[in-house]
Amino acid sequence: MKNFLLVFLGGGIGSALRYLISKALNPFIPSFFLGTFGVNMLGCLLIGLILGLSAKYTSFSNTAVLFLTVGFCGGFTTFSSFALENYGMIREGQIFLFLLYILGSVVLGILAVAAGLWLIKALL
Repeated sequence: MKNFLLVFLGGGIGSALRYLISKALNPFIPSFFLGTFGVNMLGCLLIGLILGLSAKYTSFSNTAVLFLTVGFCGGFTTFSSFALENYGMIREGQIFLFLLYILGSVVLGILAVAAGLWLIKALL
């Protein structure tokens, strides 16, 4: 239950911060979501820094890493988790799975959004 609450709290903080940054930066370049892009890249950097520091320094507790990576970074941007998972596949030499995961996630994700929008339009 403690881990669940840590992830819940970190995710809430990350999500709120993502909203504020996106709200502030997205209007700067029309048709390009600068805030969302920036949050995604920052989240990827942060998850790498946190995991790198936790591997180097044993003073990082597992609960702190869970709060910061799954909770905060996961709420801040799920793209950071996606990037970390892909990095793991590359590191383990699973290139086919890596390509399948990226292509499937991006293409099927876009198609799922389109399908959801089409279903609502067609049914309601």
